[in-house]
Amino acid sequence: MHGLMMDMPLLITSIIQHAERVNGDQEIVSVTRDNPRHRYTYREAFERSRQLANAISPWGLQRGDRIGTLAWNDYRHLETYYASACSGYVCHTINPRLFPEQLVYIINHAEDRYVFLDPDFVPLAEKLAPQCPGVEGWIVLTSAQHMPETTLPNAMCYETLIEGVSSDFEWPELDERDACALCYTSGTTGNPKGVLYSHRSTMLHAYATMMPDAMGLSASDVVLPIVPMFHVNAWGNPYSCPMAGSKLVFPGNKMGDGETLANLINEEQVTMSAGVPTVWLALLAHLKATEKQVESLKRVVVGGAACPLAIAEQFDAYGVVARVGWGMTEMSPLGTINASDTQRERFSEEDFSRLRLKAGRAIFGVEMKIVDEEGQELPWDGKAFGALKVRGPWICSGYFKRDADGAHEEAGWFETGDVATIDPEGYMAITDRTKDVIKSGGEWISSIELENVAMSHPKVAEAAVIGHYHPKWSERPLLIVVRKGDGQDLAADDMLGWFEGKVATWWKPDAVEFVDELPHGATGKIHKVSLREQFKDYSFPDQ
Repeated sequence: MHGLMMDMPLLITSIIQHAERVNGDQEIVSVTRDNPRHRYTYREAFERSRQLANAISPWGLQRGDRIGTLAWNDYRHLETYYASACSGYVCHTINPRLFPEQLVYIINHAEDRYVFLDPDFVPLAEKLAPQCPGVEGWIVLTSAQHMPETTLPNAMCYETLIEGVSSDFEWPELDERDACALCYTSGTTGNPKGVLYSHRSTMLHAYATMMPDAMGLSASDVVLPIVPMFHVNAWGNPYSCPMAGSKLVFPGNKMGDGETLANLINEEQVTMSAGVPTVWLALLAHLKATEKQVESLKRVVVGGAACPLAIAEQFDAYGVVARVGWGMTEMSPLGTINASDTQRERFSEEDFSRLRLKAGRAIFGVEMKIVDEEGQELPWDGKAFGALKVRGPWICSGYFKRDADGAHEEAGWFETGDVATIDPEGYMAITDRTKDVIKSGGEWISSIELENVAMSHPKVAEAAVIGHYHPKWSERPLLIVVRKGDGQDLAADDMLGWFEGKVATWWKPDAVEFVDELPHGATGKIHKVSLREQFKDYSFPDQ
């Protein structure tokens, strides 16, 4: 017997309808190239989305066709998100930080028919366009007076495109399983892989991110999504914030500028933000240098890469709760959140310092397990570690236009490529990527834990650990460090001595090398493939 409930599809279109009627006067603030502080409401945003939907309707697009975006976080990008997905098309957010050959690959692989792009990326697009013959038009997200001269074929100005167009538009009836968005992985090993999200998966993910022990969003929040809208849909914020009625503040191309971020937080009274560690380092450095405060800011989510303890502790000093989050493009992306701050009084400072850096506990909707090399499930005892697998309604069941892959070898599960441990309370900790794990003398060493220890040194700006060939042990850890500006006197012996008593003796790196900077991938993560290539001819001192 079925329940007597209305069968309403879970569609992104419902976000527009709800936000306009219930939260229509809530603000969206944006930093753009043509306006340092654009300001309007949800009602105006979604009215313009309907104008855009009308403007593109004559283009002859079919249900499921892909519309690409090469854009920063701002209001025009948001309008494109909704106009494309709610019209039945697929919004394909393209990461401009990928290598040009990767950009050409994903535009062609996705078969993007039109691309909306920020003026900053016009020179890049001009180089890509000759290799992307399937793109029928390029729409520059700017006003007529700021429209750059360009050699792009069939280039259009966004504001000119929608000017005078009616906002009367009936959104089509869609199936909740219809595709709505497409993101590609950063492609650190081979070509990027496409992850195709549905309306249903996106809506469920948005609901989950709003929960109190996740991002905890409400209509009283002012949210600054620093994580790019081209990075897994800004971790769902463009959907969850209108659902909750939160005020949105978009940093545009200033997402890495500490001064702009501080000004936005203070002037717009931002209460919550989300971003990768590098942007928090920029903000904290600016606050320290200027002695500014960020009194309105209550919490931040740190994801995309391991969070150094120093970031969390510096935020403590400003009265800001820093929560670690973990997920992947394949997971929409949120999988776990560390909300241990709500139980801080249960732990000693030392124990809490260890706990708060774990990836956290699975949010409802995500199941996870760790398995050994034979695929046997391992206990949640905080000691056993193995390959991490996940499943849930917003986790991909396969890659776009790709028949077979090892990540979905076990039916109903996705293998993340991470090595992890889970404690009895469900707190998961990533100990390494499968491809980055250091196997020394048959035993595994966590490069992430070694990096966390290194980053806790007051004179270290950034650190990475890679496994390097050793004739006796097969592999040993090599520590690579970027000194802080005031830490140029940091010596190798001092750095290696920092590990005494903090990790097992046999885990300690065998050597340290100092560099001016570390290579980073398109999403801000340290690019260890490049580091291995850089140090491929390296020999440990004992060799």
